[in-house]
Amino acid sequence: MPSNVNPTVRRRRLGQELRRLRELKGMTAEEVAERLLVSQSKISRLENGRRSISQRDVRDLCGVYEVEDHRIVDSLMQMAKDSRQQGWWHAFGDIPYSVYIGLETDAESLRVYEPQMVPGLLQTRAYAEALISGALPEAPPTDIEKRVNVRSRRQDRVNAPENPLRLWAVIDESALRRRVGDNQVMIDQLEHLVEQSHLPHVTVQVLPFDMGAHPGINGQYAILEFPDAADSSVVYIEGVTSDLYLEKAHDVQRYSVMYEHLRAQALNVEQTREFISKIAKSYTS
Repeated sequence: MPSNVNPTVRRRRLGQELRRLRELKGMTAEEVAERLLVSQSKISRLENGRRSISQRDVRDLCGVYEVEDHRIVDSLMQMAKDSRQQGWWHAFGDIPYSVYIGLETDAESLRVYEPQMVPGLLQTRAYAEALISGALPEAPPTDIEKRVNVRSRRQDRVNAPENPLRLWAVIDESALRRRVGDNQVMIDQLEHLVEQSHLPHVTVQVLPFDMGAHPGINGQYAILEFPDAADSSVVYIEGVTSDLYLEKAHDVQRYSVMYEHLRAQALNVEQTREFISKIAKSYTS
């Protein structure tokens, strides 16, 4: 697959364009579903990019929307073809959060708040192995290894020599105090976290316990932004059995404002490095 083709992002862009065409036609998703004898949920999944879009789907929808410009139809058909190709993560088999990986792979920047663990993109391999083993006690070793390998591959975006992902991480103190693996695993992880924070495109801040209540008290979330203006920002909230993706402007804005408050309440960069180093030393005793 060409390196510049991301199937997840292609589906998302195509879905946005199909929604725009439907709205220009003044039709509801229910009306379109009735015309095509399909479920309304299928139309919704096509438009939000969560479902693969076939060229036949595009042809049928363009027919309903009376798109007469063949260049537009051909362009949409090509996007549908690209969206059915496989991203690098498909080589690892069934990954439950593959939609997120596709978005992260194409993102320009990522803002993440983590209350319980070191963010995946900043984890050492030993920490990731211990973390995943603890979180999935019934998973076979092969599944754990696969997840660790995927996590390591995702980190290529942070360590890329050209055009790396801009990462801003606010981490709750509890993530640093929670011992994952043995003491040496934690020492190596915290030292790695400080090391990564020196990269020009990586910012790490810690939110200490004594800050009390804060806007992130309800849990983890991430905000992804993309280089193409046609791709709206996405708020990602990870769940146990399913994940939530918020793309409406007012939802993204609300979480963005929350994040600004988190950054303001957290320790600054230098204070954070000193704080993490101090906690790392506590694991030596």
